[in-house]
Amino acid sequence: MPVEHYENFPVASLLLPARLRPAVEAIYAFARSADDIADEGDAPAAQRLAALAAYERELDGIAASRQPELPLFRRLAEVIAQYGLPMQPMRDLLSAFAQDVVTTRYATFDDLRDYCRRSADPIGRLMLHLYGAVTPDNVADADRICTALQLINFWQDVAVDWRKARIYLPAEDLRAFGVAETDIAAGTVDANWRRLLQFQAERARSMMLTGAPLALRLPGRLGWELRLVVQGGLRILERIEQAEYDVFRRRPVLGPRDWLVMAGRALTMRFRLSRVAQVG
Repeated sequence: MPVEHYENFPVASLLLPARLRPAVEAIYAFARSADDIADEGDAPAAQRLAALAAYERELDGIAASRQPELPLFRRLAEVIAQYGLPMQPMRDLLSAFAQDVVTTRYATFDDLRDYCRRSADPIGRLMLHLYGAVTPDNVADADRICTALQLINFWQDVAVDWRKARIYLPAEDLRAFGVAETDIAAGTVDANWRRLLQFQAERARSMMLTGAPLALRLPGRLGWELRLVVQGGLRILERIEQAEYDVFRRRPVLGPRDWLVMAGRALTMRFRLSRVAQVG
């Protein structure tokens, strides 16, 4: 399950317990296919929204204990029953994907955070349910990690999103830093742009580091998986900074050397977080 296909989804890698991989893959298939409905192809908005509404009806059927006809939803229904998964996170995902069809700008960071609450946070919450690790502290930290990952993906993909006629940078921040939509269209990397993206990167990093202790609390393979997810997000931020915030000419990505760095940092994560806490 390549991470680039759904940046906020923990990869069903060898680090995850084998017993959880089929469940993760079933949830992934649901999320990925629904996201593709919203994002891929050239179907009109009304057709995309109708298809997402059909997904919502399938969830209604599962909640009413009706047997789904489509294999994708049959597998999902089995996972929901096996692990007692709540339906709301999946409904929240559909809500966010439908919003992507009709919303291309965000006025405030609070508006963007509400979108992330529905587009990213449900993934972490479902993973906690699969692992039987749902506590208030774990949920709060999972939300922070998932939203931080979503924000990092936005800042990594400013140019990609612009080609889709979308801007996830809040309008209030564009104004505050003196950046116009025409600057994004032109790929202008000046002092104003660098200050803007530095601000966004630091906000995402702070959120990620605040939630990162979850990776140390979760035992076993899932904890190690999450350590790599956290380190991957932080490494992308470093790549953005190393490019001097020019995300227009080369999309910051992770290579083999980055994975070695991430693995080393995952091994020393407890020490690193304690140092961050002391500095803070």
